[in-house]
Amino acid sequence: MATLIRQCRPRGEGICDVLVSDGRITGKGADLAADGGVAVIDGSGCVLLPGLVDAHTHLDKTLIGTPWHPHSAGERLIDLITNERRVLTELDLDPALQSRRMVHHMLERGTTAIRSHVDIGTDIGLRHFHGVAATREACTDLVAIQIVAFPQTGMMIMPGVADLMEQAVKEGAEVVGGLDPVGIDRDPKGQLDAIFAIAGKHGCEIDIHLHDLGEMGAITIDMIAKRTAALGLEGKVTISHAFCLGDIDDARLDGLITLLRDNDIAIATCGAGHYPIPPIRKLRAAGIRMFAGSDGVRDAWGPLNNGDMLERAYQLAWHGDTRDDPGIETMLDLATHGGAQAMGLADYGLDVGCRADLVLVEAETPAEAVCYHPPRRMVMAGGRVVAENGKSLLPAP
Repeated sequence: MATLIRQCRPRGEGICDVLVSDGRITGKGADLAADGGVAVIDGSGCVLLPGLVDAHTHLDKTLIGTPWHPHSAGERLIDLITNERRVLTELDLDPALQSRRMVHHMLERGTTAIRSHVDIGTDIGLRHFHGVAATREACTDLVAIQIVAFPQTGMMIMPGVADLMEQAVKEGAEVVGGLDPVGIDRDPKGQLDAIFAIAGKHGCEIDIHLHDLGEMGAITIDMIAKRTAALGLEGKVTISHAFCLGDIDDARLDGLITLLRDNDIAIATCGAGHYPIPPIRKLRAAGIRMFAGSDGVRDAWGPLNNGDMLERAYQLAWHGDTRDDPGIETMLDLATHGGAQAMGLADYGLDVGCRADLVLVEAETPAEAVCYHPPRRMVMAGGRVVAENGKSLLPAP
């Protein structure tokens, strides 16, 4: 069925109509004709955004849909990891069901593309990967899902994990991940050599969690950049979190920015918690590719993240003390075009011919949509309306 969205504001610009048919945007203009076979949605001057992109999350570990679980983890990273493993073992949740619930939850909020880091380990094997892969297959018409094989409990300290990660890549994970080569594995050369070997062999991308602060994190970025250049993987490497970029002096930061730019290494940020975050506007001004994600959503690490990427853009603006409209819209770009670029979504956007992943928000401008992040008036995925007024129209998983 064709759909005509009347009197909306694409990207907050002038009011116009947007026509959707066969899952794509097929027309934009004033007073477009609608015959009897076209469903009409009243845009009422609302902002029309492309589908939101959550390019750093963990679909397999959410507790959404289960009874409330009191948060009890410690503050150190290793304490959080250990507690999470204990909780997931005790609850024995199905990663396929949980990831499916999470996808529906995100669709309600306008997210139509997801990069999910999925746990790989000797204790769970590929169980989580297979669960999320099943969700990716079941939801292929609704949402684009990219899977990162992720060694949550360590890689070099857990013999056999590297082989499991390579197997996940062979079975369809698009990205190979890593985790604090110094802080967790205590073997940065070993972990990075293993990760880059998998990427070089199979042609996949790389996305490494880097929580380590200060010079420890900075040295890790140096090592990642060196390997990126040596293997010609420019444009295929991401460093997630990269808290150290907000925790070093200006001279060291400027040197790392040059390395990131010269090797086209992207930075993913979630912006939450008490850690410093990368200086987003400085990095963007220097030409560094950046994108955003919600990280874990109501999981064993904490209950506060809710998987709303408009709210996440608001949090990024808040953390960065960003008050002007262009700055706020920069944070929104991390949750839209920045993430789409990272995931390689070639037909993303609001131009004629793009896939009709659309979000209608009751706001006059994109900055207002971020600041107040109201329930989405309408969410469309591939031309299909999947949510209205913040409520899913899809059958519950």
